[in-house]
Amino acid sequence: MYKISELAKRVGLSRTALLYYEKQQLITGKRQSNGYRVYLERDVQRVRLIQKLLAGGLTIKECKACLDSKIDPQLLRQRLSVLDEEIKQKQQARDLLSAMLGDAPQHAWHEELNAIAPDAHLNWLIQQGFNEKEALRLKWLSKDMNEHEKYMADFMKVFSPLVRWAPGSEEDTLKALSFVPFSPQLIADIGCGKGYATQLLVAHTKANIIAVDNEQSALDALTDSFTQQGLSHRLQTECASMTELSFNKQNIDLIWSEGSAYIMGVQNALKQWSAILNSDGVLVFSDMVWHTAKPSAQPQDFWTKEYPDMQSVESRLAQIPTLGYKVLAHFPQSAQAWQNYYGPLHERVIELKDTMVDSTALQDIQKEVDICTEYANEFGYHMFILQKI
Repeated sequence: MYKISELAKRVGLSRTALLYYEKQQLITGKRQSNGYRVYLERDVQRVRLIQKLLAGGLTIKECKACLDSKIDPQLLRQRLSVLDEEIKQKQQARDLLSAMLGDAPQHAWHEELNAIAPDAHLNWLIQQGFNEKEALRLKWLSKDMNEHEKYMADFMKVFSPLVRWAPGSEEDTLKALSFVPFSPQLIADIGCGKGYATQLLVAHTKANIIAVDNEQSALDALTDSFTQQGLSHRLQTECASMTELSFNKQNIDLIWSEGSAYIMGVQNALKQWSAILNSDGVLVFSDMVWHTAKPSAQPQDFWTKEYPDMQSVESRLAQIPTLGYKVLAHFPQSAQAWQNYYGPLHERVIELKDTMVDSTALQDIQKEVDICTEYANEFGYHMFILQKI
């Protein structure tokens, strides 16, 4: 026989816990003439059985039900379901901590955060020590704080020699320009890349142009081209984030942004850029949109991760009046605009695949090329020509 303190020592529980078990009629002590409770070996074994049941996730009440009668399979299935969900949550927590320590990939976490809290995600990355340029690239491209530097080095190796860094064509750019109802004097080309559209704008208007991009090498190439043509007096370049434009007090007649407004979010871009447009200013931008209400599984999964705010044309058009603009015109980019970008990009991937076998950046680019080639009829870029109201 065991006194309660001896039983507690045998089973590794406190005296209080054993008294609670007795109150719940899980064990029964016998009170001796001297007033002390005593317990038998069967009580020791019963407590140990209870401990095993508790370790399985059962409550005290459920333990008692299992001990006093036949096991209820439905009860155990319910408890198993709850336990599975708890394990899933704990595993997600572990995966996150492991990723943040650099011991596991971070892609899924960054993709999820970018989908549910894009602004908070960007601000958090900046808090981790990345400047805004690198934070934006990490958010949209590498999605891994620990591998970001190598990823971007490989990414730029792929893109550096390419003329176009987004889908587009001369015909589409000039078609969009034809809907601008005045002759602009000052144009801001935001997210200009190497300036293919910039070159067309300077050739087909008399405007001075401010070209903005966060990649200095692209701006250097654009500057060299303008200098060779004797047009450098009409060009001003700014290596800056499109979210922090230093010329926000100037009156811009025309904002041009092919394939880049998504970086800060189309609605955010339209709101913020309105402040630098004059009262009747025009904004031209292109955006990736769905062409079908029921996309195939592969492109839907791909774009949910890569561009969670991707909309249909109708959805974008419905947003525009609420942001202070009227729609002057809109049209889908041509198949040629698509080919002008993805054709050379595909050739570049083939050229590098043998020397960049382990490159995550090249693998991601290859996946995009494959998706955008096979399912090109389900989505694509769309040009929007808006006027501030």
